[in-house]
Amino acid sequence: MFDPLRRAVRNAFILTVLVFVFIAGFKFFSEYLTFRRILQNLKAESRIAEVLVVESSVDEFDRTYTTTIKFLEYDVQGKPLKPKYFTFNGNLIQFQTLVVRFDDRYVEQGHRMKGKSIHLFLKAFVLDGDKTQECVITPVRTISKDGRSETVVPEGYRVGDPPNYFEREIWSRFWEYALKPESRKRVGIKNAQIEAPGSVFVPGTIYTLIIEHDGGVRIDARPIPEILKNEKIHAPTSPAVR
Repeated sequence: MFDPLRRAVRNAFILTVLVFVFIAGFKFFSEYLTFRRILQNLKAESRIAEVLVVESSVDEFDRTYTTTIKFLEYDVQGKPLKPKYFTFNGNLIQFQTLVVRFDDRYVEQGHRMKGKSIHLFLKAFVLDGDKTQECVITPVRTISKDGRSETVVPEGYRVGDPPNYFEREIWSRFWEYALKPESRKRVGIKNAQIEAPGSVFVPGTIYTLIIEHDGGVRIDARPIPEILKNEKIHAPTSPAVR
């Protein structure tokens, strides 16, 4: 007569174990997904510009190059901005860029404003001693407000439209964040610095400038697609930007 009772106790025990296993498994799976998301955020990267050599020539006498590049930048939404064309004597070209990195916890969370490093292209240049050449990419304007200067956030770099207070503060206080640890810590910035990634630029290659969400700017190179091979690409007939 005790069989039904024992059976009920056994079933209750099995059910309790199953519930415990289910809860533990759900918790483990949830933590696994969170961990995967954190890793994905930390490893994530975004394309910020592409570069293509549209014209290149070499002086047979002194073996010096003249290189015209097309610089196509993308805004924070991934939409292309108006391309710029620069001509240099030489083909080792660098891009001066202001870069602000945020604390890893914001990158891990995918924070809307601080979830990835932010950048501001200033100029393209070729170092050559007193013959160094520079071409402005983004003119940086400042306005006077309440007795102090404030950097105007260029259109392609605005997360908000219009740019919010935090965006304006980032660029107007860039050097304060770069030089004062207490200021960086207060707003969750890891560091702020100037970077100048560069490469030898040759025809037949597409160069992609990428910003790593937890890092800085790098340049990747790949051959142009087959459809563009043997096609003659020219820069516009307007004077080169210098």
